Amino acid sequence: MFDPNRAHPWMANSAPGSLRAMLDEIGAGSVEEVFAQIPEDHFRKAPLDLPPTLSSEIALRRDLVGKLKKNADCEANLSFLGAGVWQHHVPAIVDEIVGRTEFATNVWGSYQSDHGRNQAWFEFSSQLGALLNLDVVQLPVYSWGCATGHAMRMAQRITGRAKVLVPQLSDPERLSVIRTYCQPSAMQSHIEVVLVAADPTTGRLDLGDLQAKLGDDVAAVYFENPEYLGTIETEAAEIARLARAAGAETIVGVDPISLGVMTAPGDYGADIVTGPVQPLGVHMQCGGGAGGFIASRDEEKYVLEYNGFLVSIVETLEEGQVGFGLACPHQNSYGSREHGKDWTGNSTYLWAIAGAVYMSLLGPEGFREVGTLIVSRARYAAKCLGEVPGVRIVWPDTSFKEFVVNFDDTGKTVGEINDLLRARGIFGGKDISDEENALGQSALYCVTELHTAADIRHLCTTLKEVL
Repeated sequence: MFDPNRAHPWMANSAPGSLRAMLDEIGAGSVEEVFAQIPEDHFRKAPLDLPPTLSSEIALRRDLVGKLKKNADCEANLSFLGAGVWQHHVPAIVDEIVGRTEFATNVWGSYQSDHGRNQAWFEFSSQLGALLNLDVVQLPVYSWGCATGHAMRMAQRITGRAKVLVPQLSDPERLSVIRTYCQPSAMQSHIEVVLVAADPTTGRLDLGDLQAKLGDDVAAVYFENPEYLGTIETEAAEIARLARAAGAETIVGVDPISLGVMTAPGDYGADIVTGPVQPLGVHMQCGGGAGGFIASRDEEKYVLEYNGFLVSIVETLEEGQVGFGLACPHQNSYGSREHGKDWTGNSTYLWAIAGAVYMSLLGPEGFREVGTLIVSRARYAAKCLGEVPGVRIVWPDTSFKEFVVNFDDTGKTVGEINDLLRARGIFGGKDISDEENALGQSALYCVTELHTAADIRHLCTTLKEVL
């Protein structure tokens, strides 16, 4: 419990008298009075079972280091996990630049004077736009799921409709975020999320089910390419055509690292595109490296519905000089507060700078090389795993870097197999056996440019041993 008569060693505002001074400043008689608007049943009744206060910096450091040593990281272990946060190579120069004080400490500031920061943001948007073959890219929001939720709300405002079609084989976590953004049914701006079945032989969208569910009440059709379970949507252009014929927007989720070898969404009819920024030069950061982008064509009906920050370039009065600043800043919640198009948030702007550096280093040839390397190594891994007795690759030869591995015939669950692999220094694929996919004891394996042929063979050999 907090003792008002004794200062906590790590909380400066816990000194005796500080609490009373803060309450006096706001004219409150007690802490309870400050939180009077919160219902009584929302308060915790039992005290938190906290460890004793470590008043010594030496003791605190020893305690923290001891806890951190319990972690098993992907440097000391071989990892085949993906599903939203992937282990890609981050060039040293990316870390060098994002760690500079001009960027690392500049969360916001005055956009009128921060031309250097604005230029770095513009480079991110323009380079990613070239990859997507789209003209407008917003600065990234918290996650891919958040970006997709915002995109669906954009589609609702554009079309005046309140239903979206989403693949049944979606990432449960991303789908949960999307449903949160689509709001509860009791709310006026609720968007109904309708799942579209998958073709069980390919894992791709069932076009017959899609057509049956398309109508004049659908605001958008959303699909990912590659999909959550790794499959490549070969009928992407047809999906976009069907959506357009029904008056709906086409929203495509895409892993940008795939665009060196896959067709850009802007080339097969995507109206709005979302995706993760983490593959573009951002470390996994225990999941903290996440972020999501939103992009579209440079048309007024899209530009005026963005919820965040758009950075643009303009000529100045001095010939040959250009400036960088925010476009349409009035329409976000910073510019119009509760009257903005949507909530903006603090976003993940530092990762935009990391992405700008990473994309400039790779260039078109670099993206093609990395994409080709990932595809070839993922296909090699699928081939090797498919030769392990009892192991079956679901939808072989249809993936980019992730693919589904089924263990039904091994007599072991994915959880048991992953425990055995982890004991041998390997993180197996994500256990998807408890997801609504009718795939049994299956795991989603991920292979990137960091996995060597020897790594893949080591996985297969170890898997044979544990089975």
